Amino acid sequence: MEQIIELFNASKQYLIAYGGQLVLALITLIVGFWIIARITGALKKRFLKKSVDETLQPFLVGILGYTLKILLIISVMTMVGIKMTSFIAIMGAAGLAVGMALSGTLQNFAGGVMLLLLKPFKKGDFIEAQGYKGVVEEIQIFSTILKTVDNRVIFIPNGGLSTSSLVNYSRESTRRVDFSFGIGYGDDIDKAKATIQEVIDRNEKILKDPEVFIAVGELADSSVNLTTRVWVNAPDYWDVFFYMNEMVKKEFDKQGISIPFPQTDVHLHKVK
Repeated sequence: MEQIIELFNASKQYLIAYGGQLVLALITLIVGFWIIARITGALKKRFLKKSVDETLQPFLVGILGYTLKILLIISVMTMVGIKMTSFIAIMGAAGLAVGMALSGTLQNFAGGVMLLLLKPFKKGDFIEAQGYKGVVEEIQIFSTILKTVDNRVIFIPNGGLSTSSLVNYSRESTRRVDFSFGIGYGDDIDKAKATIQEVIDRNEKILKDPEVFIAVGELADSSVNLTTRVWVNAPDYWDVFFYMNEMVKKEFDKQGISIPFPQTDVHLHKVK
């Protein structure tokens, strides 16, 4: 009971001595966070007006916001009477332990810096990395946000993203679409090639340069495979891909050109 009374008296004396400073520090903290939010908001608008790279915007705003918040917290701690010399010593020791515990987080931060410096992709690019495919929505301080074609949002840590292989499907303005159309050994190869060419000529999204490539690519077990390669503008890739598969099948049916598929013959032998 005596210990409780002593603790109460000590707390009371502390409040009398530092109550005003605590209230002032609390007000400073609230106002400070509000000002920081206004500053970062104004910086975002400034970046938009100056047409700063959209990939850099969230990263720079995030760094500024974290830096200002840390400085604000240090200032508030000074106001309530915490000696910064002792605090810095404690923070130095704690920082080492936290740094070791958060080594992955620091790696992600370094990875984000490397991504912004090397620029393997930018906002709006369609990439494949870490087993995911999607459009880059934002590069944050610790992670990169992708949105998949089925509208899922994926957060990929920057550390692994900066040190592993990735595919950027949007880096080049054009892409090649490859097909392999199989016909029967009894079908006319020249007729099949002409039919494929007619289907290609009807699609304006297929580029004339580079030229279309159609040739016998393989004499397979049950079919003659015609390798077909066309070039398109990158955004038209899937439209042309689905168009070719559907229209070639329909035209082959009209022209009487067969598309073989695996078959199994079963022979029954009667044993006397």
